[in-house]
Amino acid sequence: MDTPKRQHRQLQSPSPRPPAIRWLVAPVLAGVFVLGVAGCTKPHESEAPASHAPAERTIPAQTPSELPAQVPSQPPAQVPVPEPHPGPAQDTAPASSPPAAEPGPEEAQPASAEPRRNLPPDESETVELFTAASPSVVHITTRALARDFFSMNTLEVPRGTGTGIVWDKAGHVVTNFHVIEDADAAHVAMADHSTWPAKLVGVAPEKDLAVLEIDAPPDRLHPLPLGTSHDLMVGQEALAIGNPFGLDHTLTTGVVSALGRELGTPDGRMLKDVIQTDAAINPGNSGGPLLDSSGRLIGVTSAIYSPSGAYAGIGFAIPVDTVAWVVPELIAHGEIIRPGLAITVAPDRWMERLGQEGVLVLSVERGSSAERAGLRPTRRDNAGRVYLGDIITAVDDVPIRSTDDLLTAFEQHKAGDIVRVAAVRDGEPLTLEAELAAPQ
Repeated sequence: MDTPKRQHRQLQSPSPRPPAIRWLVAPVLAGVFVLGVAGCTKPHESEAPASHAPAERTIPAQTPSELPAQVPSQPPAQVPVPEPHPGPAQDTAPASSPPAAEPGPEEAQPASAEPRRNLPPDESETVELFTAASPSVVHITTRALARDFFSMNTLEVPRGTGTGIVWDKAGHVVTNFHVIEDADAAHVAMADHSTWPAKLVGVAPEKDLAVLEIDAPPDRLHPLPLGTSHDLMVGQEALAIGNPFGLDHTLTTGVVSALGRELGTPDGRMLKDVIQTDAAINPGNSGGPLLDSSGRLIGVTSAIYSPSGAYAGIGFAIPVDTVAWVVPELIAHGEIIRPGLAITVAPDRWMERLGQEGVLVLSVERGSSAERAGLRPTRRDNAGRVYLGDIITAVDDVPIRSTDDLLTAFEQHKAGDIVRVAAVRDGEPLTLEAELAAPQ
């Protein structure tokens, strides 16, 4: 199976937002036209249809003798009267108010919201946890120096983003080594939206950890409470806060999916006791906190396993027990100061070719604690024959199968500690006691 793929630091441009849908509603006219309202009277019979042109009509003169006797006499004659132009009929009824306008379409009313009930206890605890922990999470932006092709000027260009954790009131910020690797400058944006230039304090590539420092006032710094990782159990709640794809202070929840995983680091070593979680971790989450249900730091999110590069349900975090001893070393010395035996060991591939497990001792420094303990180096005689040295197989009953195992075993001690070294010499097992010495 491939080594878990480390998170990408490039931000992906979000897909363009579809245009907002606008509903076009035609306006409703409120004015009302009164068409030919004339009370209840009929039009005059002499009126021509509206579609004909205006015309004149002559009423012939009538004499009294031509009329029936019972009909009274009429005036002798009438002059021609032009017929009125057809047009809108005039209302001869008494003036009255126009009829009321018909109501338009009913206006939309906003939907009424139901009052929110009290949150369930588990949701309330999650909200409180995020409110308390989010000020301790910062957004890290890195920049690199680049030379302009035409002007030859040196410019700072964006390189990537990640997440960090406020470690103490002195302004130390913990993040992953791969977040600031190859960067020439870094800026830290805090939860209150203030931005601070950061300087590098120390790095541990073999642990994928780095420490930055910002000159922020102590009242703006809110360190996270530390938990423990050696007593974690699969199924415990796990919460991650970070800046995936630059979206700051994003909370995702899940569980501790597995313990004791191994994870490759930038310098090629294997990191032990890594926490696996299904809390969503995406590019940009690197260096952020993994919290337990009490809001304590239990790990530093570092990598995901995904064929596509996006979240696939498998994320990894560096255990806080490792972070707790590495960070003070980086603050004090800028690197990990680990004790040792002042010996040189052979590459692991040599032992693979020999078909043996363990670490082969090539040389032992004169006057060292390893020489005093009796460790024997590999040697060659005058005839060119090679005699293998001691093969270390365990330290304090912890099996040693590779150089990485040996270094990890030494990391659990400090200079001056006495350790039991199990080895194989000429096919026979033996046990030695040696004092660990500080590196020169």
